[in-house]
Amino acid sequence: MMATLTKALKPILGRQLGNPAKVFGAAVISQRGKPTYTPPPAKYGGRHTVALIPGDGIGPELLNHVRELFRFSCVPVDFEVVHVNSSSTSEGDINNAIMAIRRNGVALKGNIETNHTMPPNHKSRNNLLRTSLDLYANVMHCQSLPGVQTRHKNIDIIIIRENTEGEYSSLEHESVSGVVESLKIITRNNSLRIADYAFRLAREKGRRRVTAVHKANIMKLGDGLFLQCCKEVASGYPDIEFDSMIVDNTTMQLVSKPQQFDVMLMPNLYGNVVSNVCAGLVGGPGLVPGANYGRDYAVFETATRNTGKSIANRNIANPTAMLLASCLMLDHLKIHDYANMIRGAILTTMNETRLHTADIGGQGTTSEVVQSIMRIIQSGGPLTTEI
Repeated sequence: MMATLTKALKPILGRQLGNPAKVFGAAVISQRGKPTYTPPPAKYGGRHTVALIPGDGIGPELLNHVRELFRFSCVPVDFEVVHVNSSSTSEGDINNAIMAIRRNGVALKGNIETNHTMPPNHKSRNNLLRTSLDLYANVMHCQSLPGVQTRHKNIDIIIIRENTEGEYSSLEHESVSGVVESLKIITRNNSLRIADYAFRLAREKGRRRVTAVHKANIMKLGDGLFLQCCKEVASGYPDIEFDSMIVDNTTMQLVSKPQQFDVMLMPNLYGNVVSNVCAGLVGGPGLVPGANYGRDYAVFETATRNTGKSIANRNIANPTAMLLASCLMLDHLKIHDYANMIRGAILTTMNETRLHTADIGGQGTTSEVVQSIMRIIQSGGPLTTEI
């Protein structure tokens, strides 16, 4: 059975992706593509310190499981825990979290609830964190996983989302009662920067095509500028095919034939929508990790930014996405052996033991899944780390 798993993992997570430890590489690509940042050096005794932001909903319990698993596996990482009160109108908590990330360079976080009933001047804590640290690239690798039953098979898409502007610029006002103006900001510099990131990552991973998603037929200036910047950058990568697709057609194509997509590049809001569609295609939000990169900092979390508030503290949440996000973090810190060990145990639990939580058709609890992962690690781990 273990040999069967090894064969299953290699084509899905090995040959198609190269080394997934490098999909979200340690070097962050700056504008015009020059690596400018490597993770902070290991602390005394070879240990790293990482900011940990529990967030709301299922975030605290899932991150407690990450800490438990790291202790069990002797991962050389210490966490600086910073709590953010999402219901507070003060920005003191989020500023403390931002300072902790600046101090450590790397963070692992749960999602912080954004309540639409808060006053208009209340900014999303998640968005404030990303813009303050200029985490301009949100990267999500959406792939079919062995052992998870879904309608579509053989999905392998890298989604790259501009993370700091667009509709998330927090610039809106009601100068006349009943008339709200909400500004969508698209800039040439940031569009070139995210496009360059996407093409460099595509080349590094041996990907064949980048698809820019837009609505330039309607927003001729805003999305038109984004699309023009993508075309400009694409001209410098003749080895990679470039095409573009209108966002409404994109969502239809995704649910009809997702296998046609390779690397998808898009502005902020479309990236939010497409990320959630793709997560649903491969089994749901509990399976897919995400990463946010800037020139100086990196923050790891689940790919879909929902809190899971309705299932919090019930021991039924799928821990896979958060655990895989922690593996991406370890890869970023160049602690690849631990990342591969934990990732392999996660996939062994999912595929060989068939221990699934309710969201993917099983009856396992969060704790049971984590305990299974620890048993596999204790027994010597999976036969393969090429994942």
